[in-house]
Amino acid sequence: MTKFAIGCLVQWYEVEILPEYIDSLVAAIDLYEKDQVLVDIKLVTNQDLEQLEDTHKLDFILYKFQKQVERLQGYRLNVDVDSSLVTVADYRRTFNTTYCELADVLVWGETDMLLPKQAFLALDGLHQNVKTPKYLATFGICKMWDSSWQVLEHPAFTNKQHSDSKEDWWGVNYTMNIDEMNNFNDSVEDLSISVVSPHKFNGCGLVISSEVVKAGVNIPQSVFFVHEDTAFMLMTQKVLGNIPQYHIANLLVVHNRKHPNKRMYIKDETGNTIGEKRKSQKWYTPANKMCEQNCHNLFNPHYKSFTWQDVFKLDS
Repeated sequence: MTKFAIGCLVQWYEVEILPEYIDSLVAAIDLYEKDQVLVDIKLVTNQDLEQLEDTHKLDFILYKFQKQVERLQGYRLNVDVDSSLVTVADYRRTFNTTYCELADVLVWGETDMLLPKQAFLALDGLHQNVKTPKYLATFGICKMWDSSWQVLEHPAFTNKQHSDSKEDWWGVNYTMNIDEMNNFNDSVEDLSISVVSPHKFNGCGLVISSEVVKAGVNIPQSVFFVHEDTAFMLMTQKVLGNIPQYHIANLLVVHNRKHPNKRMYIKDETGNTIGEKRKSQKWYTPANKMCEQNCHNLFNPHYKSFTWQDVFKLDS
């Protein structure tokens, strides 16, 4: 059987949506094999970027986190609570390096992700039948921002028009629950697998054969905050070329990127949407832009990368 590792970073303000991720993770592991899935979860309590609205809330957050990871007792679990500044790019870089030696296949989890319960079974079948040990894989996704993502959409979403309504189940602002996801996935009898070329993916539920990381592909250090998925894609293409990206179109992975409980207990954060709340933090927009610029200059020998120090200088 294929051995998997799945890793998820939990920022302290995301603790309220962690139960839904764990619900889907448990269902997927139980349908496969407990001993063949390594689960890694890191809670970050650092407040260099966002601050708690009430310092006493940290004990409450730690309690809620502990109650959730207790549900994974009996599974192959590594849990860490870290008080340093750790971003998703930092976490995934380390996860890749650590677990490529311990598992055959790596999966990037997210707190706002719902993993198909058929995921590990499907990926095991894929891994046993691939023609090359170095590959990527993706699941069908909900609609994203523009038509360039249509190649990755689950078939049920493809003919729908883009919608900003929170009531339209295919829209980018809709929050889908696990039962709704299962309604799509439980009707699947035969997997629809194609090859996406050139590569196209986001980080939610990305599947990476460990041989890719062993060959030297990872998230560059200069990508210190976001755009780590794009940077990983660019590094893959640079090091290994256009290796296969197998796409399981009719298994839906849910990315509730606009989940209303995604950013909780944050001091002085304003706005009606997740995006507005992020942008109310003074550091967010410059950090995003600097990281994006770093990402798109990875192979420019004349470019000097921005760092967090450059971000913090703007606010000093």
